[in-house]
Amino acid sequence: MSSVLGGLLGSGCKLDISFEEDPNRRTAPLDRGRQGDRAYIYLDGEDVCGSAMVSLRPGRKLEHQGIKVELVGQVDVLLDKSRSYDFFSISKDLEPPGCMFEPKQYKWRFAAVDKHVETYAGIMVRLRYFVRLVVLRSISAISRVREIDFVVQSLHPPPEISSGLKMEVGIEDCLHIEFEYDKSKYHMRDVVVGKVYFVMVRLKIRHMELNIVRRETLLGAKQHTENETLSKFEIMDGAPVKDQTIPVRLYLTGFDLTPTYINVQNKFSVRYFLNLVLVDEEDRRYFKQQEIFLWRSKLG
Repeated sequence: MSSVLGGLLGSGCKLDISFEEDPNRRTAPLDRGRQGDRAYIYLDGEDVCGSAMVSLRPGRKLEHQGIKVELVGQVDVLLDKSRSYDFFSISKDLEPPGCMFEPKQYKWRFAAVDKHVETYAGIMVRLRYFVRLVVLRSISAISRVREIDFVVQSLHPPPEISSGLKMEVGIEDCLHIEFEYDKSKYHMRDVVVGKVYFVMVRLKIRHMELNIVRRETLLGAKQHTENETLSKFEIMDGAPVKDQTIPVRLYLTGFDLTPTYINVQNKFSVRYFLNLVLVDEEDRRYFKQQEIFLWRSKLG
């Protein structure tokens, strides 16, 4: 995959950078909601390699202070750019200072790169990895760059088997329900299986739904949290009766999920919750929220 646009310098120089083509390497979207451009997926410890091209218009020359390629890991705080920073950076020189008179292609490789944290695109924060081609210019001229992103994902063995979740929720003399889920830890293509049991029903319930909520938290002195509802899955339509049991089966495949992230680079956390919501005939909402742990079993 190559950068979408070439960089055109005032001197008539065009920059391009691309990863080594690999038909067997999987790709993933770079943006939220699984939309937009896709990029190659790399695992922790894998080599990252490709090529770079500096092209000149006929009859032009390029004076430069060196050409290099950088691999960068960056946390971008969208609400406060002053808190953004590069947590990881490797640089390789491709060309010493000098003057170019014709196009030149370079091969580059970053071997066995440590990439411990995953790519993430959230509401308040973005974690990205990219390779940057840099043509350094003199003090009086502007250095030029071209960047290309890639995705990092991590596979982990299944966590220890978790016990089921059992909870009760109620309103005195009006409503008493018990609900349970088969476990508290799920991989991202798993199925949530459970049931809801109505012990007492004296409210006119109109419907019930199960939501998946993502809670993104910016850490630090100015901590800030955003909740995002990723799904609204109706599990009951109509008024329940006493002693009725409603089965729950929610497939996680297809939702914009990530693994649970705890304290990434001391900048942010991402946690997930199952939110059971009951709505009565007067549109009053009653809910109970339970945290679940998500992990990645497959790339993509």
